[in-house]
Amino acid sequence: MREESAAKAGNTKLGARFGTTRWSVVLSSGKGSSEAEKAHSALSQLCRIYWRPIFTYICRQGYTVENAQDLTQDFFLTLLSGKLLQSADPSRGRFRSLLLKALQNFLSDAHGKRSAKKRGGGLKFVSWDDWMTDGQSHFTLPVQAVESWGPERLFDVRWAAAVVEQALRRLREECEARGRGRVFDVLSRTLAADRSDTSYAELGKELHADESTVKHLVHQLRQRYRALLRSEVSRTVENEADLDEEIRYLCAMLTSNERK
Repeated sequence: MREESAAKAGNTKLGARFGTTRWSVVLSSGKGSSEAEKAHSALSQLCRIYWRPIFTYICRQGYTVENAQDLTQDFFLTLLSGKLLQSADPSRGRFRSLLLKALQNFLSDAHGKRSAKKRGGGLKFVSWDDWMTDGQSHFTLPVQAVESWGPERLFDVRWAAAVVEQALRRLREECEARGRGRVFDVLSRTLAADRSDTSYAELGKELHADESTVKHLVHQLRQRYRALLRSEVSRTVENEADLDEEIRYLCAMLTSNERK
């Protein structure tokens, strides 16, 4: 009975979480909802996290870096107005797909192809330097990939990297809040490494800890990282059925980048 009650409670929490994802909250901004302010805040946060896939896609369309920056800003301003979300279909489930479709529609619009001076009326969503500072990325794409991959693939790989980096950012913040910033700095490199390639003895020397302690810390870090990664992806899908499939897809995108 206890297990059954716990399962029901877990399902209730899960249902509540998927009922208030960034996807569903943002959609309300395009439906004339009274929750527009909350939707605006959610979308603003998404813009800060996921601007790189947008910017990369626009650059791959042949725009200069300067024009791509302006178009990225303009795209988010248009999103915040709700105009590109009014025809969004919640059954599509993935915010990644929604944004890409909205971006394609935006770029195909004749107004979106005007000169940088005319676009946006001189308005700025946020300082580009602030975006670069807040969203520093350690993820790099091979030159060959940038030149040969299609814009959709580049968008998805960059999106996958943004999800992973956001999960790592949250994990770092948690570790630092607990006074374990040094533990994160040393052990975070094991999160993407094969277990057979992990030398607990060497890590122990860096942390001045024995191997059993290091193994325990690595296990804890990996568990929490997986949970945060799952949490981050869950915020961009509309229901649980899409969650595992989206995680597998994003992992495949990152793996495809490693092979290049």
